Amino acid sequence: MADTLGSALRSSTEHIRVRVGSALRQQLNGDSTTARFDPASAEGGLFGRESATWRVHGSITMLVGGLRALLLQTLHPATMAGVAQHSAYREDPWGRFRRTSAFVGITTFGSEAAADKAIRQVRHVHERVVGIDSNGQPYRANDPHLLAWVHATEIDSFLRAHLRYGDPLAIADQDRYVDEMAELARRLGVINPPTSRSELREYLVGMRPELEVTPETREAVRFLLAPPVPLAQRAAYAVLAGGAVELLPGFVRRMLWLPLPPGFALAARPATASVLAGLQWLLDSPGRAPVS
Repeated sequence: MADTLGSALRSSTEHIRVRVGSALRQQLNGDSTTARFDPASAEGGLFGRESATWRVHGSITMLVGGLRALLLQTLHPATMAGVAQHSAYREDPWGRFRRTSAFVGITTFGSEAAADKAIRQVRHVHERVVGIDSNGQPYRANDPHLLAWVHATEIDSFLRAHLRYGDPLAIADQDRYVDEMAELARRLGVINPPTSRSELREYLVGMRPELEVTPETREAVRFLLAPPVPLAQRAAYAVLAGGAVELLPGFVRRMLWLPLPPGFALAARPATASVLAGLQWLLDSPGRAPVS
């Protein structure tokens, strides 16, 4: 009797896992072609199977890293103006997420030809992203200076999230990741991107005088921390958002009015790790497709 009940419980649990996992994959990937770029069957692409990029970008920790990167990017007035004036993130946040996820997936796990095509498409879209920022300064999305800022915030965030919540990565592999991603940055139009963690840190410190909080920054941060996600997902999203905030530099949290209550890190880290593990369990259910 006990064996029968146990078997029925396992079957029911697996059924729920498959259904929820399928819905989650659809929400993250939509109808994009990213499912072709499963690390288990993908081509070598720009970096190769043994690359540090494959290890970092194949991890569920990218969810936390991506949110941290977006929070950082809001602090550059020209970058934020481009998003506010040309992006439909308020009306279609999941669409923007899926497009970004598809780009990361293609440039990481796709063929070199597919990666180059995706890069050309992004540069073509960026040609139309021009305007005036909150300080009255003109901007253009293909400006190498702005591209460098977006690139640096992303790889710093992806790497830091992986180091906090992913598998261990030796210092040499951390430098290798930054160096590998520099190749992608050059193809996107960045001039002399960082090729090591020390260079990346030096670049980010040097950018601090350009950072400021604008009305667009406040609006974007509010949206990022409390987007219109389904009620059943809000608790998990809040935990991931807390993990992303906890990973931000202290001066950034102060600028964004995101102070950490005493003991927040002690609670946020295990909670974030648990949510990521749960999401990975769901995404690994039968019929899985990769996150990126």
